[in-house]
Amino acid sequence: MKLRGYALGILSAVSYGLIPIFILPIKQAHFSLDITLFYRFFFSALMVGGYLLYSKESFKINKKEALILAILGVCYALSSEFLFLGYDFLTAGIASTVLFIYPVIVALIMFFFYKEKLSRLSVISLFLAFTGVIVLCLKGNGLEINFTGLGIVMLSSLFYALYMVIVNKSNMKVSGFKLTFYSMVFTSMFFMTKAVAANESFAIPSVEIFLNFLIFAFLTTVISSLCLVYAIKYIGSTPVSILGALEPVVAVLISVLMFHERFTSNLLIGITLILFGVTLNVIGDQKKIGHA
Repeated sequence: MKLRGYALGILSAVSYGLIPIFILPIKQAHFSLDITLFYRFFFSALMVGGYLLYSKESFKINKKEALILAILGVCYALSSEFLFLGYDFLTAGIASTVLFIYPVIVALIMFFFYKEKLSRLSVISLFLAFTGVIVLCLKGNGLEINFTGLGIVMLSSLFYALYMVIVNKSNMKVSGFKLTFYSMVFTSMFFMTKAVAANESFAIPSVEIFLNFLIFAFLTTVISSLCLVYAIKYIGSTPVSILGALEPVVAVLISVLMFHERFTSNLLIGITLILFGVTLNVIGDQKKIGHA
């Protein structure tokens, strides 16, 4: 079970890291971000809803579950919103990497509000990952950080952390598929409301953009979210959130290989520290299991 949890955590992180492939061309085409995100989550909800129908699983939820799922939808929506706003200030690779501060926030929320113990290895791995993120923020020769971009992506990080903690602690008796379906429905409603308020057109201009939305929804949202939900159930939110360090590594590689972002020594050091942090956490968790 633990091994399956780690495998799903890695798959979730890698698929989420593919976001720049889809979002950067849309931003360059000056297509509405709210419409893009509405379709991303709307198509995701349709895909997961189709599976629920196929597996004859009930869509029924009670009022308490509806409230929790609506909160999850808003957290996910705000996390996406702030991440993509951050792309205007930081490169996609660096923005995706700064998002990775969320494991620190998850671990701290679990520590302060739920009294979950942090092992010494967990603290060291979080420190290494956090240091890696800071190194990635450095520009040129000095400590030149785009604080607006950093602040915006930190907000994205906070809402992503809240999403993970709520999934872990809400103890809802709903399946991973149903949880993902309703999260996506509420997230798409958030962006639909914004787009309607801004009087934006929902027309999809070409077949190419339609296919982009479909693949974007499936790869970065359906796969990522389902794997995330099941990984949290198998190994808990702190290990899964630290495994999420692979997201920025994938995003940086895509930014360098596809969008010609410069591969600097800061990028190399930052990624190395983050990966080292992840590895340490996995080793520490396995040791804990061995002693249990």
